[in-house]
Amino acid sequence: MAERKLYLGGRLRRLRRELGMNQSAMAAEIGISPSYLNHLERNQRPVTAQVLLRLADAYDVDLKSFAAEGGEGTGVDQLGEIFADPMFSDLAIPRYELLEVADNAPSVADAVSRLYAALVERRQHPEGGAPDETSLVTPEAWVRDHIQAQRNHFPYLEEAAETLAGALGEPIGLAEALRRRLREAFGIDTRIVPPDLLDAASQHYDYHRKRLMLSSLLRPESRTFALAYQLALFEFRPLLQRMIEAAAPPDTPTRRLLHMSLANHAAGAIMMPYAPFLAAAERHRYDIDRLCGEFGASVEQAAHRLTTLGRPGARGIPFFMLRVDAAGNVSKRFAGESFPFSRFGGTCPRWNLHSAFQTPGRVATQIVETPDGQRFFTVSRTVDRAVRLDPRESSQLAIGIGCDAKYAPKIAYADGLDLSDPYITPIGPACGICPRLRCPQRAAAPAGRTLALNELQKTISPYPFVG
Repeated sequence: MAERKLYLGGRLRRLRRELGMNQSAMAAEIGISPSYLNHLERNQRPVTAQVLLRLADAYDVDLKSFAAEGGEGTGVDQLGEIFADPMFSDLAIPRYELLEVADNAPSVADAVSRLYAALVERRQHPEGGAPDETSLVTPEAWVRDHIQAQRNHFPYLEEAAETLAGALGEPIGLAEALRRRLREAFGIDTRIVPPDLLDAASQHYDYHRKRLMLSSLLRPESRTFALAYQLALFEFRPLLQRMIEAAAPPDTPTRRLLHMSLANHAAGAIMMPYAPFLAAAERHRYDIDRLCGEFGASVEQAAHRLTTLGRPGARGIPFFMLRVDAAGNVSKRFAGESFPFSRFGGTCPRWNLHSAFQTPGRVATQIVETPDGQRFFTVSRTVDRAVRLDPRESSQLAIGIGCDAKYAPKIAYADGLDLSDPYITPIGPACGICPRLRCPQRAAAPAGRTLALNELQKTISPYPFVG
């Protein structure tokens, strides 16, 4: 770090924006003048080792990732995905220009990402005239970006849930404690009812009768989560409202989805309170089945919880998580830190997440390498949906969690693996932007690349191109 000057103005601005601070407040907390911080953010001064250490101390910043190429937020890979769109093919924007935007103008990079998300949504729904611009960014995309901007960690909600969980007692028997709390504190009666009474819902709260109805198809861990969700809506109402107001969603549907997402986060934190869950995760070396047994959670619930362990001074391994169906549709994306996959496309077919459907219930491990040389240790397996209304339909989904390969020795699933094995599975983002030349599973021609086709020769990749 001492051998090169670090100009990290964009990352400093992004960090300050995520913390909701002005320059004067941040400068005071790290012991420098506002004018000096202004120079740092404008890349008129390099960030010194002393400033980096103060940032790490004040905000629990990971110095290696903060000072590394790329940084957080809309990075060069995501911009590359956006500008690989055919409508930009004549521009041939070089990677170094994308890197300059990502590093030096992070707000511009985020704005470009938001505009492109709106364009993708508009392409999918071309009919309907000219709606308000804000409606082109879907509630799901807006909430996902907001959660990721917080690194999937909400400290005040975590503290409140941890306090409540302590009052409720041990995880075993939590469902009854939740039912009792709903009844005694809020006068809400809970009933298990046949699914036909709820139509397509798995749970429903009747305001008039003050009755929470849960589908009899819900498994025990899903019933517990449903009870925790309903309790969070009532118990944390003022806190949730403050968090929503601070986030400032653009419209009512987005506001409601954010409310539900935060209540879901709280429900997971009630079932698996932060400090006990982190201690158990480290004790069991992140063995998900053992965590499920200790906290009465499902595999998906425990895996999701592993992505939220970002408390300053008490961090867990920074996992990312994806959930896909058999057709490859991504229905969940969460990340505690870096997230190496495409935002606008699917996932790489070479990641064994997709083959998990061939071995239901079995754990599959893999070490993968992204085009930039970063390696990740991943764990994939199938899970069942919380509710299956039609027994003739498959109830299976696949989830994959992963982290930087440097954490693999701390994880039980890596035992017996040769982490120095020279064969690491090369993966990439969506095929349309993947730079790998000789991929036999490429499903689309790379945007902005010249195809190298020769009628006298057939290649392993169906879309060979000039590197």
